[in-house]
Amino acid sequence: MNFMICRLIFFPVTAAPICYLIGRKRKDFRDYFASIVTGVEFGAFFLLLIRMLVSGSINGAIELPGFCGLGLSFRLDGFRILYGTIAAFMWFMTTLFSREYFAHYRNRNRYYFFLLLTLGATEGVFLSADFYTTFLFFEMMSFTSYVWVAHDEKKESMRAAATYLAVAVIGGLVMLMGIFLLYHVCGTLKFDELSDIIGEYRIVLSADASVPGALRKIWIAGLCILFGFGAKAGMFPLHIWLPKAHPVAPAPASALLSGILTKAGMFGILILTYYLFSGDSVWGSLLLILGVCTMVTGAVLALFSVDLKRILACSSVSQIGFILTGVSMSGLLYKENMLAVRGSLLHMVNHSLIKLALFMAAGVVFMNVHKLDLNEIRGFGRKKPLLNYIFLMGCLGIAGVPLFNGYVSKTLIHESIIEYMNLVREGAVIGVLSADTMKGIEWIFLISGGLTAAYMAKLYFALFVEKNADDKVQEKYDAMQKTYMNKVSAVTLTVCASLLPIMGLMPDAVMGRIADMGQGFMQVKGQQHIAAWFSPANLKGAAISLAIGAVIYLVVVRLWLMKRKNGQKVYVNRWHKYLDLENIIYRPILLYALPFVFGVICRALDSLVDGIVVLLRKTIYKDSKLPHELEEGTYITHLAGSFVNKLEGLANVTIWRKRPKKVDYTHKYAMIYEELSEDGTIVGRSLSFGLLLFCIGLIITVVYLLL
Repeated sequence: MNFMICRLIFFPVTAAPICYLIGRKRKDFRDYFASIVTGVEFGAFFLLLIRMLVSGSINGAIELPGFCGLGLSFRLDGFRILYGTIAAFMWFMTTLFSREYFAHYRNRNRYYFFLLLTLGATEGVFLSADFYTTFLFFEMMSFTSYVWVAHDEKKESMRAAATYLAVAVIGGLVMLMGIFLLYHVCGTLKFDELSDIIGEYRIVLSADASVPGALRKIWIAGLCILFGFGAKAGMFPLHIWLPKAHPVAPAPASALLSGILTKAGMFGILILTYYLFSGDSVWGSLLLILGVCTMVTGAVLALFSVDLKRILACSSVSQIGFILTGVSMSGLLYKENMLAVRGSLLHMVNHSLIKLALFMAAGVVFMNVHKLDLNEIRGFGRKKPLLNYIFLMGCLGIAGVPLFNGYVSKTLIHESIIEYMNLVREGAVIGVLSADTMKGIEWIFLISGGLTAAYMAKLYFALFVEKNADDKVQEKYDAMQKTYMNKVSAVTLTVCASLLPIMGLMPDAVMGRIADMGQGFMQVKGQQHIAAWFSPANLKGAAISLAIGAVIYLVVVRLWLMKRKNGQKVYVNRWHKYLDLENIIYRPILLYALPFVFGVICRALDSLVDGIVVLLRKTIYKDSKLPHELEEGTYITHLAGSFVNKLEGLANVTIWRKRPKKVDYTHKYAMIYEELSEDGTIVGRSLSFGLLLFCIGLIITVVYLLL
């Protein structure tokens, strides 16, 4: 089992350079090799998943001591096997699709190289057992996936990639500060040990005066770590990279960025919630506020956008908000967190699989028309029943329509909100949030679900129902009905899309087993009850969201977000560019405000030091007057020359009276000194002199050793 853990992580990493070298000679064989590597990785995880389902549990752990001081540690359990399998499955599917998608792309060798590196790094994150290991693979994942965003090297891509990298680097540095502080307080970074230590701190809180200070430092460390993981997850207000990176990245990479890399960020937030702040109502309230803001912000941005992949990217932000809401409710409910834990876990899984199907379907559109604007790709999906089916499954799943997988997870999260609200009203829990506040959050949850249905309806009708404004373009699109994707891509996308209704039609048999695998990792508490998935109460929540979505689509989208142009109604983006957080807040602060402020501070400190030095030289260390400065030579040559000049003068009036001499020995000795100095410099800089000194030193060393 220990060997299996290492193989799961390092096999794709070691295969990456081999794939690159193969691509230098045989591009077609490289594509097959990459598919084989990801297929083998998925097969290994799938076998572990089957074994887990049959045996009920798998526990494996391995440590690689001494690596960078603290060593690496990995572990296998239900949740890690589950998400490792999902990640490997998504990589396998996108690699199969990439062969057709990248047929006319350049830099494919580079893409496959970093594709496999990122796979290994991502699996390393999900299998990690301590924050140090998580951080190392998390940062590796961030840097290798940067290449995806910058793949086509256009101006927009490079700007989006710079934003992605800046968020990743800043988030990583802040996370590292939190990890340092956490290690300083607790003396360990292993998840299980941290949970025990912090639990003991809380028990002795009243008896030990030093404990409150330790818990305060743990809170600071937790906030720093939350910043780093939240940045990758796309949590508000650190979501700015998602709407920029997805439209410019290749569609297979977008599916992985949205479906898996954001879940690597969620993995860290789960660790914080269930191992560091388990049962902390303040932490749960903080996550709830962030989750609600993320949920609404992403949905509104998606509704206003007119770019296919940008809408899906903003949708990812919103769905991360739904997951955060479920995680926060599990923290608030604590001893009765069964519904919230299962709902948030299942929505993570659902979002990964839904976005896999939707982004690859968007990739089919882009690789045929090389456009993403809804007005330009309008009507592309007409007369394409297979693509229609694939996209429709994703739309119905993410909108939470009954009989689809998204309905199951959203229902559980909604029920957890209602459960907490009822417990607060009954006085069973003393909540930070009142019942009325929770009622408002419930309505925000339902409205956000309605916004999801509205923007997905906007996409579906634009692609598959409406006709293009240009009849010639529509005829061109209709003519592609048999050539828009090959058989491998068709099978790949069909498999991905068909999973969604299967999971929704058998919620207990499929999704119940999935939730059972992961809930141990998420420290589920409370009694499990059989959910009545299609009871009137549960269907009521879905019906309200869908009804709100229908009203928003008919009123907001059709009447306000469309306008008539040349006799045709076209989609317009009414979201003002000045509302872009990156342009109005982050870039001005990071590129102008902070450099200016710190520049002023540095200049002031520099001037202060100079001023202190000048003040000291004029007061305490006041300079003494310098003697007459010699024009040439040194003081010794000057004294010697002056003495000889006087002797010469005496000789001229005595023994050399008939033939007096007029030689300036001061100048002569100065010239001799300059010549000797120059010769000495030349000799000192010569290789021979250096070797001579080396030999002398070696002889002295040998003599010393002999004696």
